[in-house]
Amino acid sequence: MLRLVIILLPVPQHEQEVVEEESTWRRPAAAGVEGGQRAGFIPKLGNMFPETAQRLKAAAPLVSQTRLLKDLCRSRPHGGPFSLQARRQISVSGCLSAKIPPPKKPREPVEIPGLEMVTYGERMHFVPGLAKPSYPRWERDYKDPRFYTAPPAQEMPLYKEKPCYVFNQRTSALEGVRQAAWLTKAKVIRGLPPHLLSLAENPENQIPDQDERVQNAIKHARFWDTMQERPRKEKYSNTLLLNLLHLCATLQSRNPALGRRILAEDHSLAATWTRGEDLFQIRGRNGLLQNSMDPLPEASGKDEVSETANYVLETFYPVSPTIDLQQINVYKEDVNCSGFTGNYPYPHAHTLYFLETIHSCKLHPEQFRAKMAMFMFGNALARAHKLYGTEPQQLLDRPITVQAVGTNGRIFQFLVFQLNTTDLSGDDGIKNQLWLEEDVELYDFAKVRPLIKKKQVKVPAGLTGYKPEVFTKFLSLYLHGAA
Repeated sequence: MLRLVIILLPVPQHEQEVVEEESTWRRPAAAGVEGGQRAGFIPKLGNMFPETAQRLKAAAPLVSQTRLLKDLCRSRPHGGPFSLQARRQISVSGCLSAKIPPPKKPREPVEIPGLEMVTYGERMHFVPGLAKPSYPRWERDYKDPRFYTAPPAQEMPLYKEKPCYVFNQRTSALEGVRQAAWLTKAKVIRGLPPHLLSLAENPENQIPDQDERVQNAIKHARFWDTMQERPRKEKYSNTLLLNLLHLCATLQSRNPALGRRILAEDHSLAATWTRGEDLFQIRGRNGLLQNSMDPLPEASGKDEVSETANYVLETFYPVSPTIDLQQINVYKEDVNCSGFTGNYPYPHAHTLYFLETIHSCKLHPEQFRAKMAMFMFGNALARAHKLYGTEPQQLLDRPITVQAVGTNGRIFQFLVFQLNTTDLSGDDGIKNQLWLEEDVELYDFAKVRPLIKKKQVKVPAGLTGYKPEVFTKFLSLYLHGAA
């Protein structure tokens, strides 16, 4: 690809005077431009600029007449004389070559048995007619992480023929909660346990001026904590979650057991289990975790747990349960880690708090709920392996309960998971339990400016549509195990 650049040299003084005298020069008609302007325009230009016209005539075969005329006339002021002092350069690009040929394939060296190829390696410089030498790869006698090359997977010591399917914080399960329920061998129950919701309905467990303070927390997240008219969802959702947790923590004076908890952020989790003939692992960092010194009480009694043996798990044939899970062959077996050391004073997972609006792993609502269910199960399973060992247990002596709350700043998801068994290989026997309350709106709108359509106010400015029962569920999960 060649580019032709024509540079107009400074016009001599006697030619500038000719330009000033030619004040009546006008742009040629469009017909003259289209059909024969080469014969009319360049001679007229040659009368005014003899030296410049000679250079233009030499480059005329390579330059489009119409484009050259437009560039020249564009430099003329509106209704004024033709002036080249305001525009000294004209850049014209045109394709002067054919299609670029494809790159040549490297010539393969020919090896003839019994013959030694003569190269220019000993001469230390290129010699025409001699072959290019091939040297062995230079290996450093020291470790440099900048130039480290991993060996093939088959040569790694942890390589195994049997694949392992990994669920992490970026996994987007196609079937959502149904797929998570099959992987965890859980029975899905719509709605939260009734006895859990009754905790926040007790007037002794409510916050003074509760509705007003919750609305102020929402306004702080949406209006008062930013200078933008429309703050980013990632910012106000995190601020709202922390504000609600701060409100719930004000009840510590009435419930001293709330002081036996602590928050941990971005801790790593790893758990391994077998489902059918496949091996599964859950890894990664989940959301904000609230740990406790004391385990959560059971969400359902022994009779309800025994009734789960008659429940038939929902399948989604012909879709494979391992769809969208990462398949690896290099892994460690029996990896179980809760993310904390053995002497950690807060070993029991209480509630996990997830934010839906994270750019690095943003998921749809159904896949977001599946992620919450899987990480609840992972924390419960890691704790069960710590207490009862890695051998499958048909029925745990004391089921392990973990809660989860997810939000995007307006809509909340509430989940409760109870691990009843670690024998997950088959579909029969005791099942785990998963309570789910999905897509609950805390408020309808939070507008800095009113929404007006057809001169009518559709949505007023400020906070509208506040629903106090949603925060009641949030408070109930927080007080569970302390009230």
